Amino acid sequence: MQAFEYAHPRSMTEALPLLGSRWGETEILAGGTDLLSLMKNYVVTPKRVVNIKGLRELRGIRGTPEGIYIGALVTLEELRTSQPMHEYPALAQAAAGVTSPQIRNMGTVGGDLCQRPRCWYFRSGFGLLARDESGRSLVPQGENRYHAILGNDGPAYFVNPSSLAPALIALGAKARLDGQNGERYVALAEFFVIPKSDAERENVLQPNEILTHVIIPEGAWELSSATYEVRQKEALDWPLATAAVALKMQAGKVASARIVLGHVAPIPWPAPEAEKSLAGQPINEATAARAGEAAVQGAKPLSGNRYKVQLARVAVKRALLAAARPRSIGAKGGV
Repeated sequence: MQAFEYAHPRSMTEALPLLGSRWGETEILAGGTDLLSLMKNYVVTPKRVVNIKGLRELRGIRGTPEGIYIGALVTLEELRTSQPMHEYPALAQAAAGVTSPQIRNMGTVGGDLCQRPRCWYFRSGFGLLARDESGRSLVPQGENRYHAILGNDGPAYFVNPSSLAPALIALGAKARLDGQNGERYVALAEFFVIPKSDAERENVLQPNEILTHVIIPEGAWELSSATYEVRQKEALDWPLATAAVALKMQAGKVASARIVLGHVAPIPWPAPEAEKSLAGQPINEATAARAGEAAVQGAKPLSGNRYKVQLARVAVKRALLAAARPRSIGAKGGV
């Protein structure tokens, strides 16, 4: 690991001036489950690491008139077991999908959303866009079984690794980003971007900003939601395909729907055609299967990942069927 300066601020006022003006100068340490491995492998070599674990204002889950504020330092285990999260089954299920108790107790909400791609080309030092010396991408004809089937027209072929993002986007959540120039709020649906160069990142966060909170809007608890993940094994592993859905039901039929796919594109991938197919329909085997088909329209599998198309179809279908089941606990529902 390359030598670096270590900072341990006690407040946001102390933390923000410590951040760099360019990517690569400074990295933020929260749970450390991703950053430390990147540093050990020399994928990132920051001059300074800013440990934000001491920032109390980034902890806790609290209700406000605007909705539920989730601190960036809330762990996945806190998210999984917190009583308020029982009102949002899709999110609780996504947190529970991280099957390692150690990772759930160390990994944070902010870290999950800001983690770097798990692409083995990137992790092996070939850069974010995995190009050879001539500038040609190594992925389309390379080892691509875990890469994108949607949004993969180039130059990025990795998949977004976040476990929580599809569920949060389906619920209409937004992120609060704090910098020295103040705070700003960004819909999580617009937080993730597809980079065009190795110098860019996979989200709209600036080098001198910190993601401090995620806000689930007031009223989202009324939605029927679920997350369904397809994995190769039950032990800790990243899903091959994920679908998160949030439905507003009226008289047994879909008034509105949000469907977001995960681990199949460089960003959490919305499925508007699938959402349209459900309008005014009940949720049953037939309508859920049609939505699954619509969700993968336009998929462009690479040489080794065609199987992901079927997995994404199944994930959408099963997430919809799960969301349509009645909640069994509490006035507002539960899991």
